[in-house]
Amino acid sequence: MKRSFKWIAAALPMFTAPAALAEEAAPTQTLAPKTQAAVDAQMQQVLDAHKALNPKPLHTLEPKAARKGPSATDAVKAVMKKQGKPTEPDKTKLAKVDDTTLPGPAGDLPVRIYTPEGTGPFPVVVYYHGGGFVIADLDTYDAGPRALAQQTGAVVVSVHYRQAPEHPFPAAAHDAAAAFRYIQQNAAKYNGDPKRVAVAGESAGGNLATGVAMQQKKSGGPVPVFELLVYPFVSTDLNTPSHKANGQGNFLVSNQDLGWFWQNYLGQDWQKNKDPLAVPLQATPAQLKGLPPTMIITAGLDPLKDEGAAYAKKLQAAGVKTELKNYDGVTHEFFGMASVVDTSKRAQADAARALKGAFQDSGIGGSGDAPPERGDTGIKQTP
Repeated sequence: MKRSFKWIAAALPMFTAPAALAEEAAPTQTLAPKTQAAVDAQMQQVLDAHKALNPKPLHTLEPKAARKGPSATDAVKAVMKKQGKPTEPDKTKLAKVDDTTLPGPAGDLPVRIYTPEGTGPFPVVVYYHGGGFVIADLDTYDAGPRALAQQTGAVVVSVHYRQAPEHPFPAAAHDAAAAFRYIQQNAAKYNGDPKRVAVAGESAGGNLATGVAMQQKKSGGPVPVFELLVYPFVSTDLNTPSHKANGQGNFLVSNQDLGWFWQNYLGQDWQKNKDPLAVPLQATPAQLKGLPPTMIITAGLDPLKDEGAAYAKKLQAAGVKTELKNYDGVTHEFFGMASVVDTSKRAQADAARALKGAFQDSGIGGSGDAPPERGDTGIKQTP
């Protein structure tokens, strides 16, 4: 299966901030010293390596060209080489990794299946990669699902979907739902347990994962047993405090890039789109009520931090058991960087514990950084 896409991806915004706030955004040179001082030293090495690859701003490129640009994954590999570490994928605790396809609404969907060691039947995680619905692929986002399979003992099926602008919304959302239904109905084919199927996703993939749960609920079909949403791309508001602080282009993805993603996915009127399947933060409490237990992971230096917290609060208000985990000093895309960023190891371990708890019907948990005050989020946060 040929994949030419390369890069990382992106994301979105959160609840709407006043227009006046947007006009008062501090200039980059004022924000940079404060935020740069908070960057984890290992994360900074990745940022430096990415800058050395001379990436062009995504929003200045055509999608086909953007898919060929240097990614965060490329930067991580550059750091690994510099540190003398092997860059081949880690195969420990995995019986096999297979690239194949499964049927989708408009043709076969490429998938990568990570099968753990053991006899099964295993729980299953259906994972959706990031890329702002426009760029990236199963190779770019290999580290995250691979780690989840290794640390949870679950079969992880990483799904590639049709991308915009060639295939605008709702193509990706429909592909994601079709993949989940097929995997759930055919779990035995993958030595999986159909009663223990969760969804997970990074960035735009987090948008798709929670969209799958909403579509399953609406159709009356079995909802996933759990949602793992890693810095989910769930809002079209680019004026939140975290967008102002972290979206100036210092941390892998800029606000201009995020707007470019949304425009490619939703069209010229992307800011007016209120469809919760496209913009999950627009969902009503009734549409969210009954969704599965959820863990949302955010990064302290990510433009999407605030929208992730806002979605967690909205889920909680709708009666969904929700846990928000924030990790300071790291940026968008950090989750798959465990080979060079220790904070990524903690996030992966927390995510794995949450998934295993859901598979065992024993709740959610994890360590994470010290969270904001409870009054700021209104959601469960584990110290």
